Amino acid sequence: MKQKISTSGNKGPGIRSDCFITIELTDNPGINIILNSKVNALYGNSIKELVKEIFDFFDIKNSKITIEDSGALPYIIAARIEAAIKQLFETKKEFLPEFISNNKYHTNRERNRISRLYLPGNTPRLMINAGVHKPDGIILDLEDSVAVNKKVEARLLVRNTLRQLDFYGAERMVRINQIPIGLEDLDYIIPHNVNLILIPKCENAKQINLVNEKISELNKEEKTKNPIWLMPIIESAKGVINAYEIASASDNVVAIAIGLEDYTADIGTKRTNEGTESFFARSQVVNAARAAGVQPIDSVFSDVGDMDALKENVKKSKALGFDGMGCIHPRQIRVIHDNFAPDEIEIDKAKKIVIAFDEATEKGLGVVSLGTKMIDPPVVKRAQNTIELAISTNKLSKDWKTK
Repeated sequence: MKQKISTSGNKGPGIRSDCFITIELTDNPGINIILNSKVNALYGNSIKELVKEIFDFFDIKNSKITIEDSGALPYIIAARIEAAIKQLFETKKEFLPEFISNNKYHTNRERNRISRLYLPGNTPRLMINAGVHKPDGIILDLEDSVAVNKKVEARLLVRNTLRQLDFYGAERMVRINQIPIGLEDLDYIIPHNVNLILIPKCENAKQINLVNEKISELNKEEKTKNPIWLMPIIESAKGVINAYEIASASDNVVAIAIGLEDYTADIGTKRTNEGTESFFARSQVVNAARAAGVQPIDSVFSDVGDMDALKENVKKSKALGFDGMGCIHPRQIRVIHDNFAPDEIEIDKAKKIVIAFDEATEKGLGVVSLGTKMIDPPVVKRAQNTIELAISTNKLSKDWKTK
């Protein structure tokens, strides 16, 4: 035991879908539960039963727990209580919610990653309905958006969120902390069906290898071989210079992203909408990604109120060769998808490649050609992705082959 009183969670004006837990160990027998909740009349009894179940699980006998609830879901309450308990006791036991049935899906290496929505890993209200906005990926962030003194709480909340939140088919992503601290984050996310790990401030292949060693260790313990993809984020001059080394470090690296806020700070300049100061770095990342056969992903656009500037930024990003970019607000998702969508020339070329591939397959040919030009499998796959993207952005009908 380290102390007698602990707290966890968030409270105050503007806090929703969360709770603040205070646990005090006492000499009085039994568990004294004080619940202040907006939903006490409807869910007070079930919340108290959850408390008793968790305390019994951790074998806590004499204590007082105060819950200031602003509409938190059970898995959130459980994460907050567990975080408070683990400040009081050294224990490796985990109180895990069940997986919801539609969360046990895996993602393909080649899937579209046009948009990825960042969500602070310790702010449940922003997570709960994120999937309805249909980003390609949802990032539960353990790094920059989480205060240092909240890191442990966030790990438990992210773990429970991976198990219980409906992501509506979005790729489940987690941005860990900078290596080596980020290796500790993996204990809380690898066993819980995460699809992709973002590695911030990546500067060399060694960091990729350290992450994969930890993943292998945890997967061995769980006896699972589910694919876990990596997306290193380049955020420094050193990272830019080593971009190809990073992109080609491992077979499970599927994309590399660039983070321009930290990059421009590292080179001693200011980020602008024009992007002159980051042109070299972005081009370097695109070329490194293409050479390594992975997806190049652009930085976030930080002005969530200027959709016109975002549109222009996306067009520049696509022109540089990026396949997608990050976003920090759901309203950015549609603008990003619409402007990364293929144009008529791209769609027409993709249709010809796909038709040629289908015809060659029907004839049992092992080689695909378009006119006098041979078509490699990656080109075919990219064309198929272009068609899928055109359909998903309403640029092409699903039954285009029959028209």
